[in-house]
Amino acid sequence: MIPTLFLVSFIIFFIVRLIPGDIIDRMVSDMQFFSAMDRTALEHALGFDVPMLTQYGRWMGFVPQADGSFSGILEGDLGNSLWGKNPVLEQIAPRWPVTLELGLLGLIISLMISLPIGILSALRQDTWGDYIARSFAILCIAVPGFWLATLVIVLPSIWWGWSPPIAVVQITKDLMGNLKMFVIPAAILGFATAGIIMRLTRTMMLEVLRQDYVRTAWAKGLRERVVVIRHALKNALIPVITLIGLYIPVLIGGTLIIEQIFSLPGIGRLLFDSIRVRDYPIVTGLTLIFTIATVLINLLVDLAYGFLDPRIRYK
Repeated sequence: MIPTLFLVSFIIFFIVRLIPGDIIDRMVSDMQFFSAMDRTALEHALGFDVPMLTQYGRWMGFVPQADGSFSGILEGDLGNSLWGKNPVLEQIAPRWPVTLELGLLGLIISLMISLPIGILSALRQDTWGDYIARSFAILCIAVPGFWLATLVIVLPSIWWGWSPPIAVVQITKDLMGNLKMFVIPAAILGFATAGIIMRLTRTMMLEVLRQDYVRTAWAKGLRERVVVIRHALKNALIPVITLIGLYIPVLIGGTLIIEQIFSLPGIGRLLFDSIRVRDYPIVTGLTLIFTIATVLINLLVDLAYGFLDPRIRYK
């Protein structure tokens, strides 16, 4: 995990600065922001007058800052915004609960749809229910989330004069109001991954149901629920858990478009706005947070294998 994080931090630091349109040009052209500073003074004030490797070292905390102090990622400091000068963590703190809730609700809705339908589709192979389930899975995969979200925003407002609520309601103050705000964007977010998880669940269940030990369980006269849940489901879920682990970061990162459409003040929207104004510390800090979350989620997925399959042991 540690070498991966160092490598990703190096890559994202340099790639972000390769985005066309330099922040110095943007600030110099904004006469209301820096009217009395020339380009050289502005580069010195922002720390861009040193080589790129030195900037990376300062960001990580390997190299002292211009004032001689050491502060950086290794000390838990993501830096300050280049525009507002306030710490990056202060901008992330009020926004991450929105993205986290949206991503978790999207994952829960996705699993509530995909797992039961995938299991039933495998148990009723080549029946009308199986055909309908497979068609629904293809529909979930084919329909773009941003297009569906746009329709949900536009069409009800035209036809019935109704639109989803956009004012953020904290879950601690009004639980139902909070759910009313998040359930529609979370459902749209969950549909995209539900189709893929549904198809994989069906495929793995069909493979496991053909195993000899499952046939033996059927021959013993065990009920269908016992055979499916106790004998077949755990082994079938191992590849599914792997896919879910890969899609959790996609769900979190994929909230960017949904947050923009539904005007949700989450991390995705902050990332979009920061890229637009070339606020490098926020962009690199958020990308690094996404990377850490991805690495930790994959670690948890690996550990979950031992729970699902008793034959797997970690030493």
